[in-house]
Amino acid sequence: MAYAIGYIAVLIPFGAIDFVWLRLMGPALYRPTLGDILLADVRIGPALAFYLIYPVGLLAFAVFPGLKSGSALTAFGSGALFGALAYATYDLTNFATLRNWTLQLTMLDMAYGALASGLAAFVGFLVVRATATA
Repeated sequence: MAYAIGYIAVLIPFGAIDFVWLRLMGPALYRPTLGDILLADVRIGPALAFYLIYPVGLLAFAVFPGLKSGSALTAFGSGALFGALAYATYDLTNFATLRNWTLQLTMLDMAYGALASGLAAFVGFLVVRATATA
């Protein structure tokens, strides 16, 4: 049961944070930088797959280690590290292979991924801990 609660407790804040980020930064950062290589509309299937898979990583590598150690800081820090590494894979590959992909976009997106992932893991930790003791 803790796994299902944790999954939802990570999925919802991560999805909400990402929604706000993409709504604000899409027109301000991504569209001006990447221009016509961006699709007019998001491909729902791959996006949905990402949002269903990514919380599993945050649970396995951040929330549950935080619960095991009893530390919200471990959950946040491990989530931020997981996010930085996951987003680095995407961003550095794009920076290496896409003409329009800039160093600024790489650094901002990696920092965002670390922060969003750390926050989502932190929330997941708090919710699972609260429901386990309730």
